[in-house]
Amino acid sequence: MAPTEKPRPKLKDVARLAGVGSATVDRVLNERGNVSEEVRRKVIEAAREIGLRRQLPPSYMPLVRINLVLARPDLPLLQRMATEFRDLAKTIDRRVRLQITKLPDEDPHTIGEALRATQCNAVVVYAQDSAVIRTAIADLEARGIPVITIISDLPASKRLAYAGTDHHAAGRTTGFFLSRMIPAGGPVVVLCNQLGFSSHAERVEGLRAYFAERAPHLMIERVIEGLDDRVRTRARLETAFHECPDTVAVYNVGAANLGVRAAIEADILPRRPLFVGHELTVHTTRMLREGLMTLTLDQNPRLQARFTLDVLLDHFGYEGMSVTRPYQSNVPIVLYSPENIPTGPDGLLIAP
Repeated sequence: MAPTEKPRPKLKDVARLAGVGSATVDRVLNERGNVSEEVRRKVIEAAREIGLRRQLPPSYMPLVRINLVLARPDLPLLQRMATEFRDLAKTIDRRVRLQITKLPDEDPHTIGEALRATQCNAVVVYAQDSAVIRTAIADLEARGIPVITIISDLPASKRLAYAGTDHHAAGRTTGFFLSRMIPAGGPVVVLCNQLGFSSHAERVEGLRAYFAERAPHLMIERVIEGLDDRVRTRARLETAFHECPDTVAVYNVGAANLGVRAAIEADILPRRPLFVGHELTVHTTRMLREGLMTLTLDQNPRLQARFTLDVLLDHFGYEGMSVTRPYQSNVPIVLYSPENIPTGPDGLLIAP
């Protein structure tokens, strides 16, 4: 017996799901006007949910105002992220507008206040995992404002999606290469901003797990919370070198790579350690080329920005986006050594 064919969805089905009348659905789908933005969004979402997908004329696409909230925007990664969002926003629909809110510190209360104060209808944020941040995101979700977390996820929050890499895999990747490059083994010093950032905690745990499973000849000597401050990072790392002169490698999961450089160049250790860090910046590029840094793992700000914008446009009813629900970030980690630093116009334009 042939399976019963599922009936095609009708306007009344959309109306029932959206909680409006069929006439309202008709006005939305056929651009007859006199419908609020909130009702329009409900109808479009209901139509898409039940499979009544229609190509809306460009003139009827909603205005999407995106608030990119960046704490400490002077950090190299966040500078790159802001640039990528600006550049991509210029290439998509003119109804997509980007606003960047720059904050002087990454205190959860500072970020939480900025989230609640937004006048945009979508928010993108990088923040540590905190009850204050999760509550602010819940408040925005209740107002119908979707939030996307970038760089570091907040999986317990009511965010719409996460745009970023697999940080646990990044830590394990570092463990793999260190185990091959240091067969004799020894202690490794790890630096981070603070473990409240899930991205940093996951990288550390990925490294720890790899050592435990595959490389028992290596061990994490200590984890230093340098707060992404180069002076604090240098001082604490130099102390670690004095107290553990057998250190064979440094893994910086955070941003203060210049602090790491200064500590290594102080030549406290009898032999300079291998140095693995994150992000391809003008500073890490120089250190790679000089041989002070061994590897850097880059998290692709351009692809994070691209995925974020695709998700938001899909959420607001734009057709043709290369994402599907539930939204799952697949931004890859890119590993750079001195031998594959991009120099062409299509690569990351990192100055020598």
